[in-house]
Amino acid sequence: MAECSVLGKACHIVIQGLITGTLVGGIYALVALGIVIINKASGVFNFAHGYMVLVGGLIFWDLFQNHPLDPMLAFVFSGVVLTMLSRGVQWPRSWSAQRYFLAVTVLWLVVGWTLTQEQSTTLRAFVGTVLGAAMMGLLIERFTIRPLIGQPLFTQIMMTLAVGEVLLGFTQLIWGSTDRSLPVFATTNPLGLPQPYPPYRIENVFGGTVIVKVELLAAFGVALGAYVLFVLFFNHTRLGLAMRATAEDQDLAQAVGIRVRRILAMAWAIAGMLAALAGVLQGGSSGISLNMAGLGLRAFPAVLLGGLESVHGAIIGGLIVGISEKLGTTLFSSDVGEQLMPFLVLMIVLFFRPEGLFGQKRIERI
Repeated sequence: MAECSVLGKACHIVIQGLITGTLVGGIYALVALGIVIINKASGVFNFAHGYMVLVGGLIFWDLFQNHPLDPMLAFVFSGVVLTMLSRGVQWPRSWSAQRYFLAVTVLWLVVGWTLTQEQSTTLRAFVGTVLGAAMMGLLIERFTIRPLIGQPLFTQIMMTLAVGEVLLGFTQLIWGSTDRSLPVFATTNPLGLPQPYPPYRIENVFGGTVIVKVELLAAFGVALGAYVLFVLFFNHTRLGLAMRATAEDQDLAQAVGIRVRRILAMAWAIAGMLAALAGVLQGGSSGISLNMAGLGLRAFPAVLLGGLESVHGAIIGGLIVGISEKLGTTLFSSDVGEQLMPFLVLMIVLFFRPEGLFGQKRIERI
């Protein structure tokens, strides 16, 4: 009986670690996806991505808590962006830009009419964060990466490290270094103060209770939805096709008329938006602090696990890293889980597949 009790307790601990690790891995996968996009487009391993996550989370916090975005500005920005993205989709030619914009206008009015005041504030903060994150990516590409085109790859990598330190100093200058809560996945108590939703409890799982945090579940769902939308955009739009062509061969893409520099700028803008979304999800589940910049370093094993050039590999790698981290934390300690287990799994995988699980195996002939 004692042996069955110990075995059941061990199974309960493993299941709890698997569930929590999968949910946390969704955020890691979103961070890894942004790193993969930059690497596919320009061949640069972006060490500043974790700091972009931090800046995106703080922009959302500021708009959500202190300075709500004007509804008209949010409407104009979202209408223009959605119209531009819609024109990249293979719709019938009879659809003009005016019809796109009219459809977006109707959609915005319907959404604005049905949302509550708190939901409207969240939506406008999200729109403003997308704008700020896209501008951040464009500025980084234009003033730090583009002037180094043609220079050794190591120079560009060192530039991303410098950009990360500049972003860290920028956040401390503007927002300070204090920790902040982001009650985006919270409700209000009778006093009007935000409080987290109570977690889901699954009883009698090998004699124990499995706890599923609502904020982690919501963050995982949003991250999964963002991944699906990106894959659809990447595979079914003209801009996505141009990005794929540029990722394969920049010289050949430029030879057929693709504006490579514009595509690279768009890749950085999209990476900035994904970083901001990861910052919002991480901030909503565990709060915002300067340690959030380390999220990029914790996502690097996910990138290498899945393959430097694989979009799908980034998702699988993120889930593997999240599961291994939480299992290590549950079975041993937080230091072992966060600092040892992901890299131990990475070493084992790379020993058998040096290019990663879904990476491209390149053979150079002399």
